[in-house]
Amino acid sequence: MTPVRALPLEQLRQRTSEKWREYPADVLPLFVAETDFPLAPAITTALERAVRDGDTGYVASKTPLADAFAGFASRRYGWEPDPGRMRSTADVSMGIVEEAGAVVERVPLRDTDSGWELDIDGIRVALEHGARAVLLCNPHNPTGTVHSARSLAALADLAADHGAAVISDEIHAPLAQPDAGFTPFLTVSDVARAVGYAVVSASKAFNLAGLKCALMVTAADETTRLVRGLPVEVEWRTGQFGLLAAVAAFSEESDSWLDGLLVTLDENRRLITELLATHLPEARYREPDAGYLAWIDLTGLGWGENPSKRILREAKVALHFGPAFGAEGAGHVRLNFGTSPEIITEAITRIAALDAPRA
Repeated sequence: MTPVRALPLEQLRQRTSEKWREYPADVLPLFVAETDFPLAPAITTALERAVRDGDTGYVASKTPLADAFAGFASRRYGWEPDPGRMRSTADVSMGIVEEAGAVVERVPLRDTDSGWELDIDGIRVALEHGARAVLLCNPHNPTGTVHSARSLAALADLAADHGAAVISDEIHAPLAQPDAGFTPFLTVSDVARAVGYAVVSASKAFNLAGLKCALMVTAADETTRLVRGLPVEVEWRTGQFGLLAAVAAFSEESDSWLDGLLVTLDENRRLITELLATHLPEARYREPDAGYLAWIDLTGLGWGENPSKRILREAKVALHFGPAFGAEGAGHVRLNFGTSPEIITEAITRIAALDAPRA
């Protein structure tokens, strides 16, 4: 299996996306969830063909996207979702919170000392106080936690008991490490299929966020009816290039590329463990089960609630600041390791130098 390697820094700096245009050239950008790898070859081919043919119009009413995802889910997760119960939109966050008029009550994960898990009791309290939907991040961002089938089934039962729905954001699912045992929410039980909606996309794994394409997946008549009843504009928000790229990403032709990417991310998450142990032993970090985002606790360094500010100002490394993820993120940073080992090493070395004793 051939690992996927990041592009050279000088080539990456030619990109015009948020990651490479937010900060000056002396800053290493490891904040936003974009990766530094070349596209999977099948995606490049699909997009080149579309540009050559001027295939830049509206998304068609009938596309191969649902079938492509169904095949991907079958191969990667052993899940057989029904393509007839899917509908596309622009991205996984479209309409799930403020745009849908929701009022959010946060229920953080429980830290068990060995990992994180759903706080079922906390969710129960929120439902008892009137919440009618649970927005689940599966796998979780920023911790990279892959929730167990047991906890997902308990969540489904709890939601059903309170007449609530579960919307499972599974955008990071393709990036679950092979030994993590990722479980799609809609597979855990008949109850989960009755109360659940999954929102999926190729955008995180294949770095396609700017192309705008996601799928809403259902598994029961009532949930399917609700999704089909959404305004047609929800589906028209799907990007034509995003759809073409997603079909290529979900094709069997891209499986070997994704497998190689997972090898690289496994190497990188372990590299962070080694670098922190050597250079910042006060930091606390657990290797994530999925994704390319490292959730690092720097409270032991005494750099305040938002250490990313000092790190950006003095080390010239841009990280996502922990408090953006809630009060429990105080003293934490999120580091994007979807890049080269050289950039990761340089970033952590720069950060560690801030704590070095001055002569």
